[in-house]
Amino acid sequence: MNNSPRELDARGLRCPEPVMLLHKAMAELANGECLRVIATDPTTERDIPQFCRFLGHELMEHTQVGDEYRYVLRKGV
Repeated sequence: MNNSPRELDARGLRCPEPVMLLHKAMAELANGECLRVIATDPTTERDIPQFCRFLGHELMEHTQVGDEYRYVLRKGV
């Protein structure tokens, strides 16, 4: 398994686009693989943790750097 996470660049996209792209990207990963998400829409701070809880993925990291919101998710079973 590749240890470096794949990346989803959702900068400049507004709700609901980041989560729609996230759903597609997670479907392409094997269980246990990680995905790094970079977004600029502040609603992702609410939407991405809810997405993880609802679908059983692990939110491993969440940081904000300037106007960017960065997440690392691990695909659950």
